Amino acid sequence: MAYQYALSNIYNHYLTTYAPKSATRYDAHKKSDLRDVYNSIVKLNKESPLSIVDTSEAAQKYVVGIKENARELRNTITSLSGSDETELLNRKIAYSSDASVVDAKFIGDISVQDENESLELGVEQLAQSQINTGNYLRKEAMAMPSGTYSFDISINNTAYEFQFNINPGDTNFDLQNKLSRLINNANVGIKAEVKEYDNSHAALSLESTATGIDLGHATIFDITDDNTSKHSGIVDYLGLNEVSRHPQNAVFTLNGDKRVSYTNHFTVEGKYELNLQGLPATQGETVTIGLKPDTESLTENIHRFIGGYNDFIKAAQEYRNSQPKSSQLIREMSRISGLYNNELGSLGISLDESGIIQVDDSVLKAGIDENGAKESLNGIKRFANAVLNKTNAISLNPMDYVNKTIVAYKNPGKNYAPAYITSQYSGMMFNSYV
Repeated sequence: MAYQYALSNIYNHYLTTYAPKSATRYDAHKKSDLRDVYNSIVKLNKESPLSIVDTSEAAQKYVVGIKENARELRNTITSLSGSDETELLNRKIAYSSDASVVDAKFIGDISVQDENESLELGVEQLAQSQINTGNYLRKEAMAMPSGTYSFDISINNTAYEFQFNINPGDTNFDLQNKLSRLINNANVGIKAEVKEYDNSHAALSLESTATGIDLGHATIFDITDDNTSKHSGIVDYLGLNEVSRHPQNAVFTLNGDKRVSYTNHFTVEGKYELNLQGLPATQGETVTIGLKPDTESLTENIHRFIGGYNDFIKAAQEYRNSQPKSSQLIREMSRISGLYNNELGSLGISLDESGIIQVDDSVLKAGIDENGAKESLNGIKRFANAVLNKTNAISLNPMDYVNKTIVAYKNPGKNYAPAYITSQYSGMMFNSYV
């Protein structure tokens, strides 16, 4: 258990230090996908020469960043596509007649979706979190004696005990900030913040990360020190149990039927992912949710794809001065786009000298409208597929783009798959923990 905890801490450090990017549903894989990755690694190991790799801290940060940026671009392309190559960039785009009230995203199956189908949604009440706002106390004064104190927070039918010390000379402001850090670091589903009323008064505010409430309950969390193991009294002193905003569920109508949700973020019939943003200007007014026409959807998908591609190139360009191999990566990406230059040019898509792709919206729209959306997008779909394959290759072995010196080549026909070639990348996560 301790070993697993250590590995979890290392990986979390890796993610937050080198590449703070969120995981998505496109990072999940079937067993067959993982088997294909394994077989590709075995083949790569078998054919790779023995090299001495630059393992400096700068190189580590660079190669980890390149892999994660490739993953991000791959996920962008995948999110705009279906499971089949012919569906690249065919993802339908949902629209909301009032995005300030409801934000919509289409998550359904492209092939079975009726474009003319729409939903009417009326928002009556947003889901809210619970907020406890403590007493506004003078920053300097401290009426509590020194000692070890504790209190309990009950949330989701689980009680957590928090222990801390009040030292001689501590002020109310010191104590409030100490408890804020203690609660936030515990990550139990409560965000703590010290709110200053003026230059001389402050209070500790606690807010649940969850929203909504179960039937028969009035709060998401409760704070008490009635049966605590250490000194009590701090809950009343700071006012930690004073609820300033009670939680509530989202209440809305869907095609005339009343619905309730614990959160403002939910899915409808496996087709739409909805996020309630606010209340309508007029009570009882509904918002229409539907699908944009093919032309609009394809135009938006192309812009998102090109935006993801440009973000990847810009990230690689940041390392040009410190990592010479990054120029090789940029050249390879430029060569891919160059293969489709004529087809992309007919859609107003061009590559500038720095490797960034520019889009002329008027030419793009005319190109899509001229012969029909599907016929005019074959070139950019092939380009997107080539970029997708390239990101998979980069993710598989980012060590191709770090400085290294070849020591020996494999003996042709008698080589084998060493287990540790690609592990050079994995080991970078652990270097600081040896």
